[in-house]
Amino acid sequence: VQLQASGGGLVQAGESLRLSCAASGRTDIIYRLGWFRQTPGKEREFVASINWSAGTTVYENSVKGRFTISRDNDRNMAYLQMNSLKPEDTAVYYCAAKLESRYEYWGHGTLVTVSS
Repeated sequence: VQLQASGGGLVQAGESLRLSCAASGRTDIIYRLGWFRQTPGKEREFVASINWSAGTTVYENSVKGRFTISRDNDRNMAYLQMNSLKPEDTAVYYCAAKLESRYEYWGHGTLVTVSS
């Protein structure tokens, strides 16, 4: 499984951004796809995830109501719609795929910068 994230950029607080994650290879065996983020000096943290087939979602508390994760199985794409962005959302965002118990496939990150 190969993953490629895109869509990052510089926005002002309160604005929106949509990240995309293109999956290729053995996408038929993906169980769950997740978005994570990391800022310098901090550990990578979970943002949201979606069951690749059923579409059920899970969100980290600080993004609930602002971020929406979705996927398009026909195009092997996943998305993270981010609304009402805050400066503390600034981070490098990664998408990752879980086949069984852990996220073992990671894409390169895309930088999101939210100015105040």
